[in-house]
Amino acid sequence: MIIMALDHVRDFTHITAETQDPLDLNSTTPILFFTRFITHYCAPVFVFLSGTSIYLQGLRKTKKELSSFIMKRGLWLIFAEIFIVSFGVTFIPFTHFIMLQVIWSIGISMVILGLLIHLRFNIILILGLIIVFGHNLLNIPESAPGFKSNIWWDLIHRQSFHEYAKDRFLFIMYPFVPWTGLMLLGYCTGKFFSPEYSVEQRRKILLRSGIAILLFFVVLRFSNVYGDPFPWSVQRNGLYTFLSFIKVHKYPPSLLYMCITIGPALLFLAWIENVQNRFTDIMRVYGRTAFFYYLIHFYLAHSICAVLFFSRGHSMNDALQAAKQNPFLFQIPGEGYSLGIVYLIWAILVISLYPLCKWYDGYKTNHKEKWWLSYL
Repeated sequence: MIIMALDHVRDFTHITAETQDPLDLNSTTPILFFTRFITHYCAPVFVFLSGTSIYLQGLRKTKKELSSFIMKRGLWLIFAEIFIVSFGVTFIPFTHFIMLQVIWSIGISMVILGLLIHLRFNIILILGLIIVFGHNLLNIPESAPGFKSNIWWDLIHRQSFHEYAKDRFLFIMYPFVPWTGLMLLGYCTGKFFSPEYSVEQRRKILLRSGIAILLFFVVLRFSNVYGDPFPWSVQRNGLYTFLSFIKVHKYPPSLLYMCITIGPALLFLAWIENVQNRFTDIMRVYGRTAFFYYLIHFYLAHSICAVLFFSRGHSMNDALQAAKQNPFLFQIPGEGYSLGIVYLIWAILVISLYPLCKWYDGYKTNHKEKWWLSYL
């Protein structure tokens, strides 16, 4: 959650956020590349562990109760994406620009998992494996000359931009099918966190799985045959060749993207389980209030962007004029700050949210009778 905020702060405040792809090897710098790349871990790990969490909830709920809960929660997340998150990103009321981002993909994946939860465990596992390993086959028709998609295809597997009504736009950032497959595999991984397995058994499984996934990534990526729509290539020096090798496609998440993110995540889970100190206690507060934090951090980051916009001498009229070309209020392409300032703003944002998250964590813990808290 903390690393994720870095990417969003960069989107709102970095001088090249609106004009340059930080992963473009022709224009990026290593520090800018890794500032973006490190945030690649956020969405897939969050989706994967959402599935794991659902499995663990199933240990204390009936299948019917679990199905009902995660389907309702999924629908709530889709609603929140459209009517709460989109406004936080744009700051334009009566949103004419809807973004379907990670919360949407988690929500629709929960609805689907809620329907599949009644199936046998092995069938859910097979479905997850088929989706994760096979969805890149859809790249074949997508790359064919003259291929034309529609909004339904794009919701499934293709990032796109649609005008669904006059002056109303839909930006599909997270086509959901690959994310659903990842959630299904996360759900099945939850079995290793059940009482059936000891901490040591789980650690060995996570270590071996993480290493195997990373080795699989290296072999498959080196082949340039399958798993990502964009092959790597030799660049002007060894460092940039390495960057090309690890530059994998996120929208939608390719097989190799999922490998390079979930593999290290499993290794981290194996290491972190027995670590407990003041730092992990602080991090746990953010994790226990993840959705609450997610909603608020967008509004705070965009508010900081607005304050900085006016501090540069702009007026509200400037913002409204710029919004005609840019759907994000208080942003003008080419304006912003250095990466060092971005990191400073990020630190201020994360630290300032801690007391609020700490309060909410305590409130939620002490008011378990309030059913609606489980949705926030």
